[in-house]
Amino acid sequence: METVTEKKLKPAGPRPADLAQDPRWMAVVSRDASQDGKFVYSVKTTGIYCRPSCPSRLAKPINVAFHATCQEAEKAGFRACRRCQPNKASLAEQHAATVAAACRQIEEAEELPKLDAIAEAAGMSPFHFHRLFKSVTGLTPKAYGVAHRAKRVRAQLATGKGSVTETIYGAGFNSNSRFYETSNDMLGMTPSAFRDGGADTAIKFAVGECSLGSILVACSEKGVCAILLGDDPDVLVRNLQDQFTNAILTGGDAEFEKMVAEVVGFVEAPRHGLDLPLDVRGTAFQQRVWQALREIPVGSTASYADIARGIGSPKSVRAVAQACAANAIAVAIPCHRVVKSDGGLSGYRWGVERKRALLAREQ
Repeated sequence: METVTEKKLKPAGPRPADLAQDPRWMAVVSRDASQDGKFVYSVKTTGIYCRPSCPSRLAKPINVAFHATCQEAEKAGFRACRRCQPNKASLAEQHAATVAAACRQIEEAEELPKLDAIAEAAGMSPFHFHRLFKSVTGLTPKAYGVAHRAKRVRAQLATGKGSVTETIYGAGFNSNSRFYETSNDMLGMTPSAFRDGGADTAIKFAVGECSLGSILVACSEKGVCAILLGDDPDVLVRNLQDQFTNAILTGGDAEFEKMVAEVVGFVEAPRHGLDLPLDVRGTAFQQRVWQALREIPVGSTASYADIARGIGSPKSVRAVAQACAANAIAVAIPCHRVVKSDGGLSGYRWGVERKRALLAREQ
């Protein structure tokens, strides 16, 4: 006869025969830390529950049950493991909180703080803090600070208020010469031209049609700065105007039409390749992601996690996805080749159906 305690701790869930097909069990077997916080598992013979990543000896499947939350496991009569402490913030969560606090410190400082000062506030050595910060954000603390200040410059220049010099110093740059050295990469043009919405920046464009709908190709003096896909040509033109508010937009000539035809030809037959100069405008992290995308061969795909690992920032999967979504140069920067870890199709700026069609043609 079962005792009250045995009844209380009797696990409810998949039987051993089912566990092999349960992704939660595989997470426990592999001690997958990415699944921490998504569920916990209990062990009948010990009366405890653990995180999926718990380093304790693996329990027998017959004694294991899964619970959505710690509260659910405790209600079933199990107590928290003292080793992995599933009822407390995980190490990853603690690291995320530490980096978030450091980001706020960098953003709120009038001048970019020194690495030693940020690390001391985080209670870590400069070496370990630098490595942790980069693994979480994809950027070094200095690069993050520069990117944040560049964002402030872009926002202030867009208002049209104040001089360019005042804006640069007001954003926390202590040398306008250093800012000008990298302004083209940050803004895609000179600060003055950016402040005026791209005034005096000449951009040629043309709209064509392909099997995926309408396609707009725009080119500055540096190279292709936009390839947009959609259903309505007028909407694509308005999107271009919104991106370059006061630029000088002109229709392309016969020579430019050849470039559009080349892009359309690539969409229809991607294995022919596409080799065009690009005017890539984005943050340092976005440019690293976009360069990684251009290295994915035609007919192949990569996951967001693959890209994150490839650029040396394995924990920046979400930031990689955001960089893909911010890409304004379709097909030439092939963000359509990035898929979920299970191979499924995720969102695409120009529609999942277009993404599916592009991938099918590349196989």
